[in-house]
Order: sequence, then structure tokens, then C-alpha cells
Amino acid sequence: MAARSAPSCHLRLEWVYGYRGHQCRNNLYYTAAKEIVYFVAGVGVVYSPREHRQKFYRGHSDDIISLALHPERVLVATGQVGKEPYICVWDSYTVQTISVLKDVHTHGIACLAFDLDGQRLVSVGLDSKNAVCVWDWKRGKMLSMAPGHTDRIFDISWDLYQPNKLVSCGVKHIKFWSLCGNALTPKRGVFGKTGDLQTILCLACARDELTYSGALNGDIYVWKGINLIRTIQGAHTAGIFSMNACEEGFATGGRDGCIRLWDLTFKPITVIDLRETDQGYKGLSVRSVCWRGDHILVGTQDSEIFEIVVHERNKPFLIMQGHCEGELWALAVHPTKPLAVTGSDDRSVRIWSLVDHALIARCNMEEPIRCAAVNVDGIHLALGMKDGSFTVLRVRDMTEVVHIKDRKEAIHELKYSPDGTYLAVGCNDSSVDIYGVAQRYKKVGECVGSLSFITHLDWSSDSRYLQTNDGNGKRLFYRMPGGKEVTSKEELKGVHWASWTCVSGLEVNGIWPKYSDINDINSVDGNYIGQVLVTADDYGIIKLFRYPCLRKGAKFKKYIGHSAHVTNVRWSHDYQWVISIGGADHSVFQWKFIPERKLKDALHIAPQESLADSNSDESDSDLSDVPELDSEIEQETQLTYRRQVYKEDLPQLKEQCKEKQKSATSKRREQAPGNSIRLHFVHGYRGYDCRSNLFYTQIGEIVYHVAAVGVIYNRQQNTQRFYLGHDDDILCLAIHPLKDYVATGQVGRDPSVHIWDTETIKPLSILKGYHQYGVCAVDFSADGKRLASVGIDDSHTIVLWDWKKGEKLSMARGSKDKIFVVKMNPYMPDKLITAGIKHMKFWRRAGGGLIGRKGYIGTLGKNDTMMCAVYGWTEEMAFSGTSTGDVCIWRDVFLVKTVKAHDGPVFSMHALEKGFVTGGKDGIVALWDDSFERCLKTYAIKRAALAPGSKGLLLEDNPSIRAISLGHGHILVGTKNGEILEVDKSGPVTLLVQGHMEGEVWGLATHPYLPICATVSDDKTLRIWDLSPSHCMLAVRKLKKGGRCCCFSPDGKALAVGLNDGSFLMANADTLEDLVSFHHRKDIISDIRFSPGSGKYLAVASHDSFIDIYNVMSSKRVGICKGATSCITHIDWDIRGKLLQVNTGAKEQLFFEAPRGKKQTIPNVEVEKISWASWTSVLGLCCEGIWPVIGEVTDVTASCLTSDRMVLATGDDLGFVKLFKYPAKGKFGKFKRYVAHSTHVTNVRWTYDDSMLVTLGGADMSLMVWTNEMESYRERRPCDSEESDVDSEEGGGYDSDVTRENEITYTIRALSTNIRPMFGTKPHLQQKEPSADERPPVSRAPPQPEKLQTNNVGKKKRPIEDLVLELVFGYRGRDCRNNVHYLNDGDDIIYHTASVGILHNVATGIQSFYQEHNDDILCLTVNQHPKFINIVATGQVATAPSIHIWDAVSKQTLSILRCYHSKGVCSVSFSATGKLLLSVGLDPEHTITIWRWQEGAKIASRVGHNQRIFVAEFRPDSDTQFVSVGVKHVKFWTLAGRALLSKKGLLNTLEDARMQTMLAVAFGASNLTFTGTISGDVCVWKDHILCRVVARAHNGPVFAMYTTLRDGLIVTGGKERPSKEGGAVKLWDQELRRCRAFRLETGQATDCVRSVCRGKGKILVGTRNAEIIEVGEKNAACNTLVSGHVDGPIWGLATHPSRDFFLSAAEDGTVRLWDIADKKMLNKVNLGHAARTVCYSPEGDMVAIGMKNGEFIILLVSSLKIWGKKRDRRCAIHDIRFSPDSRYLAVGSSENSVDFYDLTLGPTLNRISYCKDIPSFVIQMDFSADSRYLQVSSGCYKRLVYEVPSGKHLLDHAAIDRITWATWTSILGDEVMGIWSRHAEKADVNCACVSHSGISLVTGDDFGMVKLFDFPCPEKFAKHKRFLGHSPHVTNIRFTNGDRHVISAGGDDCSLFVWKCVHMPH
Repeated sequence: MAARSAPSCHLRLEWVYGYRGHQCRNNLYYTAAKEIVYFVAGVGVVYSPREHRQKFYRGHSDDIISLALHPERVLVATGQVGKEPYICVWDSYTVQTISVLKDVHTHGIACLAFDLDGQRLVSVGLDSKNAVCVWDWKRGKMLSMAPGHTDRIFDISWDLYQPNKLVSCGVKHIKFWSLCGNALTPKRGVFGKTGDLQTILCLACARDELTYSGALNGDIYVWKGINLIRTIQGAHTAGIFSMNACEEGFATGGRDGCIRLWDLTFKPITVIDLRETDQGYKGLSVRSVCWRGDHILVGTQDSEIFEIVVHERNKPFLIMQGHCEGELWALAVHPTKPLAVTGSDDRSVRIWSLVDHALIARCNMEEPIRCAAVNVDGIHLALGMKDGSFTVLRVRDMTEVVHIKDRKEAIHELKYSPDGTYLAVGCNDSSVDIYGVAQRYKKVGECVGSLSFITHLDWSSDSRYLQTNDGNGKRLFYRMPGGKEVTSKEELKGVHWASWTCVSGLEVNGIWPKYSDINDINSVDGNYIGQVLVTADDYGIIKLFRYPCLRKGAKFKKYIGHSAHVTNVRWSHDYQWVISIGGADHSVFQWKFIPERKLKDALHIAPQESLADSNSDESDSDLSDVPELDSEIEQETQLTYRRQVYKEDLPQLKEQCKEKQKSATSKRREQAPGNSIRLHFVHGYRGYDCRSNLFYTQIGEIVYHVAAVGVIYNRQQNTQRFYLGHDDDILCLAIHPLKDYVATGQVGRDPSVHIWDTETIKPLSILKGYHQYGVCAVDFSADGKRLASVGIDDSHTIVLWDWKKGEKLSMARGSKDKIFVVKMNPYMPDKLITAGIKHMKFWRRAGGGLIGRKGYIGTLGKNDTMMCAVYGWTEEMAFSGTSTGDVCIWRDVFLVKTVKAHDGPVFSMHALEKGFVTGGKDGIVALWDDSFERCLKTYAIKRAALAPGSKGLLLEDNPSIRAISLGHGHILVGTKNGEILEVDKSGPVTLLVQGHMEGEVWGLATHPYLPICATVSDDKTLRIWDLSPSHCMLAVRKLKKGGRCCCFSPDGKALAVGLNDGSFLMANADTLEDLVSFHHRKDIISDIRFSPGSGKYLAVASHDSFIDIYNVMSSKRVGICKGATSCITHIDWDIRGKLLQVNTGAKEQLFFEAPRGKKQTIPNVEVEKISWASWTSVLGLCCEGIWPVIGEVTDVTASCLTSDRMVLATGDDLGFVKLFKYPAKGKFGKFKRYVAHSTHVTNVRWTYDDSMLVTLGGADMSLMVWTNEMESYRERRPCDSEESDVDSEEGGGYDSDVTRENEITYTIRALSTNIRPMFGTKPHLQQKEPSADERPPVSRAPPQPEKLQTNNVGKKKRPIEDLVLELVFGYRGRDCRNNVHYLNDGDDIIYHTASVGILHNVATGIQSFYQEHNDDILCLTVNQHPKFINIVATGQVATAPSIHIWDAVSKQTLSILRCYHSKGVCSVSFSATGKLLLSVGLDPEHTITIWRWQEGAKIASRVGHNQRIFVAEFRPDSDTQFVSVGVKHVKFWTLAGRALLSKKGLLNTLEDARMQTMLAVAFGASNLTFTGTISGDVCVWKDHILCRVVARAHNGPVFAMYTTLRDGLIVTGGKERPSKEGGAVKLWDQELRRCRAFRLETGQATDCVRSVCRGKGKILVGTRNAEIIEVGEKNAACNTLVSGHVDGPIWGLATHPSRDFFLSAAEDGTVRLWDIADKKMLNKVNLGHAARTVCYSPEGDMVAIGMKNGEFIILLVSSLKIWGKKRDRRCAIHDIRFSPDSRYLAVGSSENSVDFYDLTLGPTLNRISYCKDIPSFVIQMDFSADSRYLQVSSGCYKRLVYEVPSGKHLLDHAAIDRITWATWTSILGDEVMGIWSRHAEKADVNCACVSHSGISLVTGDDFGMVKLFDFPCPEKFAKHKRFLGHSPHVTNIRFTNGDRHVISAGGDDCSLFVWKCVHMPH
């Protein structure tokens, strides 16, 4: 018998021996029910010690390696290994899956932990980054993810005492994480001097920010915050693997085999050494410990579980044992008792009792054991060893009988003969030895036929023959006991085998798949009595087959649990159990065998619930025994919806063709035509491959789909409305149970499901991102909140959505075969069913996954293909219709009954209140009672029953029914032939809509003077359609063959039709009866045309490249046109009927003279002059512009010109209908484009009066009628898609500020490089020259003088321990905007510079700072919603930038959003409710993202525009509408669910309007939008249409606009020259009609406003010049609140010797004087040139300024008059210094020189000398305290000392060492070696300054960091504190007098930071 079906018996897992202790830890816990939960192999085990019973969780598909217990101790989370590993959360009581978390980790899940209330779960992956991921596990949703560490992480835990904090530890690190928004931010633990940096293995969190952790050396490290505060040494003598916290304290377990208990403050309570106990042994290592009350659970490395009761701690109870590490191969069963023997590479042999589920004996051998056998009498046990020896033991007491070693390679198999006299031993050296048992195992024979290692042996029942299998898959036979090979088949004919464990042989052929030659089956064992065979393979699968199974690819049942290789499997002696052993998981599984007879009662053994498809009956021979598929279904399963090109690919394809288009678009192109078309009616319904896609809405309209259109049909008025949001074929449709919403799914590369409202026809939500190729089934839940969808990818993915939010809730692979339907359970929203090819599955949601169970058919039916399914009247009942005409009735997952319902497949069913209705291929509609007992009524769809009001004709009786729906007293029926019918309950049938049947439709002709058209299709019908209000099919005629073309005669009486066999016919246009027919050609007739006028001639074109011309009256062929090289595609006559224009498939345009058919060559110029009777050509100069940029990919298939010759309509292969202005000369013309057809538009025709356009869809079989709307008529309604393949070539305007902002590249701080052109070797890499006198340690020399003169500091020197930011002078206005806002009713303002957000009090000038950003802030916005008061969002620069949302007053971070925008975030905006945040990136796609910021959840993201977007803002009254503006673009966006839909702004309503670069946006009531442009105009938009332009609102670009929420007034800010009437700031009314201008009294030549904001009676303005000004609305008075340098870098910095003033000099040509106490700028001097350096004289009465052009100036401080100036150099002056005695001035320049001037000689400033041989440009200079020396640091990292004033180079090191310096600002020298960091490959330390006290040093570097060191710091890489805030490049830094403050100057950020020094207490 061939094993056509799987065996009907079953295995049930009964016990697992083992525990996974190796490579895992913390995986053993007590549950709330006092059971013990752990895992082994791929199974979660719940063991009850009271009942000695195990329960199994089997939802994993590979090894489990991590486990966490929920705080309530019922739920368990487990994580597995694998390519796509997942986490299961399951109930330890019911062992059912609650949630599945997947699609994030790779490789495996190493650690898991629940948080305090069990809502969130954290997991750590095994990937290279050790990703840490936080889940909302109930919803299956990932909340946050971050790379964990570069090396392995061993443990992770939530801090149970602080919310949102976690700790992780691992190889040489511990990290403290905080979760905020979607960002996980780590801080590394600081080991400091308290402990060694080492690997941390486990941890536990305690109160007061304490963390206890166990280290590799056995110490316990105690952390407070992130710092190590103490260590408990020698807690264990080796690594601490596990730490468990409970109410009483902590338990730790280590590699030393000890358990220690500690109290809550980690004081020791007791220690238990397991090695010393009865069961203990040397080398015991603890991997897991759990302490509950007085019980302690311990898991060991060697797979044991101990339970210790605290008060009897020396008597641990061993509750589980298993084999230790090493492969497990040996398995034997006792011949008479329920015992199993196993032996492993751990060298132990163990005997297990199958009844008591316990280990009863164990013996350790010398060698690893590879095989075992027990003799028939059960006395001897033989063990084969890995070293080639074998040992025989007595079973009774495990004593040795013999030990024999005859071979060198491993013994892999041995067996006793059935009579007990011989032992056969198979070795890996391919021999089998035979030993005599009675002769003390003397060798009596040898079998040597194999060429490979021996894998299996079996004896014959009479012990006379032996069969072997070897590694080559060969099966050989030997005569016993001699071992001679038997080759004669005859001899073996009658042999019976005592056992069957061989994997090759006729009887077990079926265990191998049909077409594979792999040998991955390790073991089999036959059960002759039960006629079943069990097999074990390399994939962890145990299979049951029928025995014998002769044909390859037999059916089986499969069971999973083992993780990888199952090495051996055996039946127990009485066939009650199957024992299987795992190689790598070294576990022993015991399965209970449940024979067929018992199964009848045991329905509870439903198909195992499991994530991995353990569907027993899948096998390769699946299709062999299934009745064949119905032809229709077969056709449908073979349909492929894959496209060569998807519409989604167009943008990329266009990008690729950019070059082509650039050359072509230099010529000015035609505008698009003024006319537009609107879809009016569609003839057609998609029934040929879709089902159940037709419904009534609640108001009685009918909704269905065809092509890419959702149609709402009103049957009273016979009109249609359309949902046109899809861009490709719709494949499925479902209707919302409560509202008139519809869900439709389409074809696409990333196909979408749209949910839309049938009343407004607007999309409510668009779902995409999880399917491929298409969505073939959708269904709403009963409450309408959820939606299920099924894709047509290879695994038919099922996704469950919360559709309003657009969120994916769960997802699973559905099935290999096609799924036709998905239905959600109306009673249980978490359950659903899918049905399809040989498939009925019942699913339930588990977190992010779905768990499926196959329908259980039992003996009732066959595994049939299901075409439809519905739920019944209770949650358990389901009904499905099969492909054979049955209805299956299911209860839960069991088939209860089948009922014959139709002849042929049941395609549709619908559940009613009391009963069901079904429809089938037999064309019958049947009504049933509520249990399918009785058929109450049937309706046959027949022509005879057609009611008089029908809109068309039924083509055939009993068409196949594909959709059924009930409502409004009727049954609605959709047929395969594309008809929609309404069946009245009393019988009559009304036809409502119809289209062509399956087959391409090509032929189309419009009537010469009536509003009708004719079509002919491959479905072999010719049809006449009425295009006027009745919209119906008037006549139809069946043809012998399909046709491709047709044409009316000029008088409209005759209709010519070309057929596919080369014949054509002429029919009467009214009756469609034949007039005449001809058959002259063999190939398809592709076009047919009557000549104009009287229609004397008929031209007939065919695919064999000829055109025949017939005389119509005489019916004779009069001419043949020859000369085309390819098939003819289009023909047109000229008006005189003398000339034919022809297009061919080779894209030739040819001309022939009629009637003879002579070929003519006509020059292009002449062609244009000819008047054509019709134009359907797609070639030639007149229509060059209709070919798209991507012409290679798509063809224009059809065109048609209006009779006024103005508009050319075209159809193409991508389904677009386009309108062009005629003639469309020049390439890539502009057009209007319409999507409704799905793929090829095969034909387009205007009606006789141009009032309608008729288009045909080839594959979608639909005929679409469009109305033509002339320009005048269109004014009232916005036009549709103004499109063109090529962006407009007009420039968007020019302005220097805009260009700079658009082209700026932001440096990312971490990647910044040096700002000075330094060269040479960095100081910390230079070799130190040994100084001449390395002084001995005890020196008689006088003590060294001070390095630095210490002045004006109190007696005691106090080091500085910290810097606190106190003031910032600066505002980022140069390239950011809308970044200054009022807070707290105008008391404070908020803005940003560098990487700090600044809250500035208007009255006092006091500032406070937000300093959490790690790089420059680029944008800032304030939440306007009253619920979110003072909440600010800021976005920054970075490779992976983040957005911070924070409270402006408390500076607390509320959420951090890690973004996918690369480069940076340039705009942020809150929605009306304040809950959503919109962000725009600087990445090349300028991505737009919407966030739910409180949760950190990304809702939607989409490519914004290919050019820079400057601003995107939500409408102030909306959470779904927003507008983005940028370079030559404005887009109006809508958020629908998870999708972002955009419309481009339309300009064409205004004459001469052109798209400019848009810079700012504001909003008005009733959907008005205002955008500011680069030219100074403001555009006013209604919806997305431009309705007027406010010309020259400003004279220059309008950079900023602000909408006041309370009164709707709008403020604009622009770039203007101040004038009498104008001003850079204007306040407008709500509609931008009137305005009032304000001038900013800044004294600048032009004011450039970058930010505006309006408070109470005040306007706040931020300018390009880094000023923030408050303007009073009443008096227009200006008050400057903030000022800063305009352009950087700020190079010069000087602090006053005695007062809290300082000077700064910058690239913007100003020197400014700042007052720290008053927090303001006191003065500024415009120098007219960039300034580079500045210095006070020692008394503070003079200031010297060095300029970039080589000049220097000395000013008197009191009058700011120039005292003197001089220019002796051409290049920049880098540093300038007064000597401490005020006599000399030193001027250092980039000409590698220092010049000395004597100030006592007066203001003539003659140079007295200079320093020579400086190797590079000068950076800094310092005088010595006695004014005799000058130290110079230069650009090649060399420090030099010169004498003053001679300029002589001082080389004596000893002398230099003795100099005391007046100041120290040098970055070079041994004293400051420690300031150079390791990471400065490309970046430098730019500046330094030693405090006046001489003991502290601050530096500024290219990374924007300020660092604080001790001085001197000669050791490399000295310890320091760092302070962030500046952008890249800190250019200068100084202490103020008295070391009260440090001032740092920024390069990129043009800002000055004032830091307060915090001194150490005395």
C-alpha cells in the first residue's frame, strides 16, 4: 500500500529529561502556582514537584536561550536562537501563547527582563551590535531600540525603583540606560579606582540608585548612579553567574558551586556549598538561582536542578537531571522492562525509568559513548565508544563484563542478535565485527563490504542475516556469523527482519522526500504491530509514517521540540512510548504513543498549537491525491499579478532618465491643454478573479470595484461616483459593519489598503508596508475598529491592523498556497479564519504574531480547496464553501459535517440573521436555514427571469456567481462575466451593470453622429453601448472568434469588425447581423477604417504587415499596401480619402496612396499641412511630445484627436490616460494625467461631438466614459492633475541668503576636522628630546620658580572643580528660522544657538539652558496647546539626529525621538492637539515624518521632495493637514492612518503664475494657506489651488510668517532696506489684504528677518544679524533683547584685567564689548575688516586689535579713539600682546613672524625688531612675567621661546624651564602635554588658558568641547571634565579676572559662552 495519507495515530510529548544549563543563565524560576519553569532544547517546561508532572510550551521553532518571569509570576517570556528569532510571552498555567514579538532581532535573543508592573519587556539580541529593544509586549509593538554594546551582553534588568531606567552588563562593561520617547540612551559605568575594569556577569537593582553586580573574578561590585562605590571582595571564588533579588534579599550563585544569601543591604546571611552535599561533585557550577521564601532553586552547568530548603540546607533535593555538555548519540531500550538507556560524550551512561520519569542508575565510563544495546535477556548492556572500543556491563549493578578494543575509529552502532548469541559491532572504519556472547565476546566474524562508515544495523528474526547501512546510503546484506556478503536477491526474499532501524530500503523509501538526495535522517525505528515508523532528522523533527512506506514522499505527521539534530529514536519494548534524544541539546524526550482506536475518543488532541508550522500532513506528494481543481479556480490560481513596472517605480525611473530629459527640455515646452476630463461612468465589474466584492451601503447604493476604481453606483439614478485613490488593480473589497466605509486592497510592489468613506469619497486611512505584490483579501472586525488583510506574496502574509491609527497589530505567514478569503470572528476580535487552496486555518492573535491551527478534518472529508468562509451564530461555528460544491461546517477547529450545496465550486456565501445564502459556479443562488439543514429556496440566474428595467442583456444562462450580498429587500449578485444583478425575493432579476468577460479588450469605435460606441473583445463578443444617460449595453452578438478592432461606416449604418483569425465582417449597425465577410489573411486584423465621406473604401490592416483596401459597394479587394516591416498598429485616412497614414510595431510612420496602395514618401513639413479625417497615430513630429521620459519601459498604445484638432488624448501601458495640446511638438510635452485603468489602456476615442472620451482597459476589461470639460466651464471646480514628467525649467528666483541656506552642509560635531591648516606631528605623538640636565631626584639646586605668575587671587589657591553655563551671547539666525518664541505670556523668550536651547527672561536678562543635545540645534518650535504648556521641540544635526521634546521651565526631557533623517532635522511643528509632531529631514529625500511624541512612536514617514524643504507646518486647527514649502515647491499634505498623501500646489488657475521658491507658510480660516516667496510676493492658496498673489508684500524674500491663534492676524518678516513706508516686519489682517509695517532700528543697510512671533501687543523678531528685537505694536518702539556676532569664527577674545568686561573680535568686522554682570553688549566698533585678535593693556586703558588684512589698531578705552595703527604685514595677525610692563607690543602673524613695537616711542609704531626662523604661522604668544621672554606656539606643533626685544631664539632648555610666565595660553609645551586627546586624528586643541591662580587649565577644541584640566598636566591623556554646548571649533578661551568666569568663543556658532567657575571648598 502506498502511503497516500499520514498515519492516523499520534504522539504526545509526556516527559523531557534535562535542563539547559550550558551557555544560559537565570533561566529557572518558581511560578505563582509553586511550579518550576525552565527550558530545554526548544521547549518551555513547567514542572509541578507536587504531582511530578510536566507541561510543555512548544511555540518556538529553535533552541530557547533566555527566559524571564513576569512580576505576577504567571506569564513567562522566552527567547530563541535562529535567523529570525522571536520572543514568546506565554501563560505558565495553560501553556498557551499570549504574545509573539518578532521581526526585530537577528541571530538570537540573549536576555529578557520585564519591568516593575510587567507592561514592558526588554530584550537583548545576539547580533553584532547586541541590540537592546524595549517592547510593549501585549500589543506586540517595539517601543525603542538601540545598539547595546560592541561585545556580548550577559544580563539586563529594569531598575524597579526608578521608572524608565535599565541596567545592562557584559564583557568588560556595565551600562545604565534611560528610556525617553523612542530613544534609549546609555551611560557607561565608571569603574574608577574602586575596582578593576572587568566583565560583569549578572546584576540586580536596589533602592537609592544602587545596583549590585556580580563580576568574573567572584567580587560583587556596588554602583551608585553610574559610579562604582565599593566592592565586596571574594563573595565567590570564581565568576558569579546568577543573582536573584527577592523580598528578603539577594541570592547569588557562582562557578565555585556555592550559593550565597545576602540581606537587603548586601550583608551576608549564609553560604551553601553544593559541592560538599550528598549529591554534589567536584566542578559543580551554578548557572541559575531563584530564592522564594524558604526554598531555593539551583540550576547547574551539568543540567541538574536542585531544590534546597533553607533550614535543611545540607540536604538539597535533586529534582531533575540530564546529560551534560557533549553530544548525545547512544540510545537503547530494555527488551522487557519500561527502561531506556542513554550514553553521551559526557562519558556517562544513564538508565531512565519511563514509568516513574526518573533517573534510576548512572555510571561514568572512561571514554565518550556513541552507541548502546541491551541483550534479549536484559542482562548485558553493550556500549560502543568513540575510541573504537566497546564495553559490556551487567545492567543489574553496572559492573564490567569485558572491555575490547579492536578498532581505532568510533563505534557508531551495535546490536545483539535476536537469539542473544551474537553481538554485531559497526565501526566508522566501515567494518562490522561479530562477537560471540557465550565465548566471552570472542570475535567470530567480520563484514567488510562497505566503503563508508556504518550507520545502522538490523538482524533477521532467525539471526542468520545482518543488513547494514553506511554513510554512502548503501544497503548491504551479510550471512551470519561469518560475515560473507549476500548478493543474490533470491536468497533474501523470505527474510524477516527482527527490527527495522535502517534508513534505506524499499520498506522505508517513503521517508525520503521525492526529489532530494540528502541524508539528513539520522534514525528510524519500525513498529510492526502498529504499522508505523518513527524517524528523527537533523532539523529537530520527529515524524510518524505508515509502515511500510514504499513510495518516496509519503505523508507524515510531524512533531517538534528538539532544537537541532535528533540523533536517535526508539520504540519502548511494548510500543507504548517513543524515546528520542537530541545531539546538541543533550535532552531525552519521551513521547506517548496514541494508536488510532484511542484517537476517536481523544478529540482533545487537536492539531498542536504552534507558531512553527508543524502541520503534520504537509509533504511533497501533497497534490497527488487531491481531486483536480475546477477549471475556473485553476485559471485563477495561475493568474500572476506581478508587473514588470509598478507605478511606485516611476519616480526612480524618471531619475534614471534625468540626463535624457535635460538635453530635451532646453526648448520651451507647450503648456498642458486647458480642457480636462472627468470620469463619468464605468462599464464593468471585476468578477473573473475576485469574490465577495459587492455590497449595499446603508443608504442602498451599491459599492464594488473594477480596474483601479472603487465604484459607488446609485441604482435609482443610474449614476456612479468614484474613489480614485488607487493607482493599480483593486483585488478585494470589504465594507465596514457599522458605517459606510469601504476597504479596498490593490496590486503594487508595496501594495496598499485604502479605507475610504463612500459619502465623501475621501480616504480615511491608507495601510501599507507589510505586503508584497498585492492584497487579495480584506475584512473588517465586527466593531469596525480592526481590519485583516492577506497578501499575494509567496507566504500569503496575514496582517491585522488598527486601521484608524494605521498601526500593524499582528502579522503572520499565512500559507504556501493561495488564500482566497479572510474573515474575522464577529464575537472575538482576536480570532480569524483564512481559507484557500487546500487550506482552512483558524488564527488567534498573540501580541505581534498570529497563531494558526489547521482545520481538523478527521475522517469526515478530504483536504479540499476552500473558496469562501463565514462565521455562524456562535463564536465557535464557521462555515466554508469548497471547490467541489460542499459546505463544510466547523466547530472550533473540527469539521463536524459537510452538506452538498452546488454543482461545482461554492464561490460566495453570506451569513444572514437567520440563515445563509450561497452562490456557485452553477449560477444558482441558494437560501439556507441557520444550520444548513434545509435549502429554503433557490434562484436560477436566467435570461427568462430578466426584468424589463434591466440595464443590458444577460449573455448566458446560469453564469458563475462570484459575489453575493443581501440588503434592501434584494439579493445582489456579481458574476464571473462582469455583470451585477439584483434578484428580487420573488424571482425577477434586474441587470444593473455589466462589462466584457475575461479576455483582453482592444476594439473600440464611436458612432459618427450618435452618443453610442461599439467594442469588440477577445471574449468573442461584439457589443454596442449607450453613452447617453441610460448607460447600458444596447446589443451584443457572439462571434466565432475574438476581435481586435471595429469601425462604423460614415453613415453609421454598417459596422466593420476585424477578427483574430485574419477575417473581418461587416454587420448591420442596428441588428448586428452579417452583411458580408472576407478571410484573406492568417494573422490578427489590428485596425479597420472606412474612408471618409461616402465610405467608398474600407482599409483593413493586419499583423502580417499588409493593408488591404476593399471597395465597399462591389465588395472586392482593390489594392494592397506593402512595405511595412512589422505589424500594423494604427491607420488613418486623409480628408479626401486618397491617402493612408500608417503606424507599425517597429515605430515606422508610412504613407500609402489609395485605392491602389502605392507607398509614398512625404517630407515632415508636408505631413503637417495634410488634413486628416481622423488622427489615431502615435508617431510623427506632431505627437513627439506624447512619449514619456521612460519610453523604454512603456508604450503609448493609442491616441485620438478631438474634431476641433486642439486636444490629443493618449493611453499607455501603465494605465494612464493623458491629454496633450495638439500638435505636441518637442519632447516630453506637458500633460494632464488620469489614473483609473489598471494597466494597459488599449484604445481611446472621442465621441462625435468631443463631449466625451471613451477609453478601454485591456486587462481590466472595462469601458470608461469620461466627460470633457472645457476651460470656461471649469472655473467653478478645481482642476485635477496638472502634471508633467519633467519639473518646470523656470528658475525659482535667486537670493544669496536662500542659496546659502539651501547649499549649507552642516558639520557633524563628532566628524569635525581642524579649523587651522596645521601640519606636522601632534604633541602627544612627538618623541621627547632628552633635556641636557635631567636633574637627579634630590637636587641641591635652588627650588624651581613658579611656572606662572599668580596674580589678584586670594591667599589660598582653590582649584576649580566645575564650570556651569551662565550666559550665552548669540542666536542662530543666519540659516535657521521661526526659532524665537514667547513663553509665559511674553515674560520669557526661547531660542537656540550652537547646541543649547536658551530660555531668556526679558526683564532681567537671566538665562537658563537646555543642554541635552549633542550637536547643533537647527529648529525649534513651541507647543501651542493649553494642555502642553511650555513644551518645546528642538531638532539637531547628526548622522542619526534626534528631536528632543522638553519642558522649557524645568528643562526636563519629556521625549527623545531618534530619527531616520540622515544629516539633520530642519523643521519641526506640533499639531493642533499638541499630540503629534512633524519633522523634516536634511537627507537627500527630505523625508517628512509624523510622530506621536509622547510614546516616541513614528506614525508615518514619506519622501518629502527632491529639493530642500525649508518649513513644514501643521494647520493650526488640524492633526492631519499640513503644508511644506521649499525650493520651487509647495505641497499640501494629509495624514490618513499611516500614510501621507500630498498634492502639489496648482498654479494654473492664475495667468502667468509660476512656481517660485517658497520660504514660509501661514494659515487663514476656511482652508486658506499663505506662502512667502523668494521674490517677496505672498501666494494665497484655497485648498491646494492658488487663488491670488499679494505682489511685493516685501521687497526681498519673505523668510518668516507667523499665524496668531487668538485673532488670526499674520506677521511676515522679510529682507528689506529700511525705507519710509516699508519695513522688514509687517502685521496683516486675517486675509492678507491690509498691513502695517514696522522698521527695525538696527542701523543696518538691509534688515533680514528670519523669525517672527507675536505676543500681547508685541512682536518678537529674530534677524540674520543674530539680534532678537521686541517691537511694540502701538508705538513701534524697538528693544534689542539679544545680540551677537553676525559671522564667525570669533577669533579674538580678551578679558579686562580688573573688571567683569570682555572683548570679542570676529570675522564680521566688529569688536564688541560685553558686560557679564549686566548680561549685555555695552558697545561695538565696526572696523570695516575682519578682526582676528584683541588684547587689553595691563592697566586696561588700551586695546590692541589685529586684523585679517595684516593691519593692527590701538584704541583708547575711554574715548574709543584710535591711538595708533600700522600695517607691516600682508596676512592675518593671529595674536597680539602687551608686555606686562606695558612697554612692548608683540604682533604675531601668519607670515611666520612676530614683530616687536616699543609703545614708549609714541603712536608712530615703528617696528624695533622681529623674531626669525619661526617654522610656521603663529598661533598664540605669552610674555614672561619680567617681560624679557616671549613664548610662541606655531602651526607645526612646535613651541619656541624668544628674547624680548632682540628677537633672539632661546634654545637652552634649563633656562626655559626657569622662566615664570605672565600668562599661559599655549596649547604646546610639556606642561600641557595632557590636553591632547587620543581621538584627535583630524581635529586639534585650538586654544588654552591657565587660570590666574595657576593651578587650573581650560582648553577649547575642534569638537566644540571645553575641557577643564589641572595645571601643569605633563602626563599624556590627562584626566579632565568636559563641557558641551558649542558647535564644532572652539576658537578661543579665557579666564576673567579673579577666575570667576571662563569665556569661550565659538567658530561655527558665532556665540560666546560665559561659564561660572565653581571652586572647591576650602
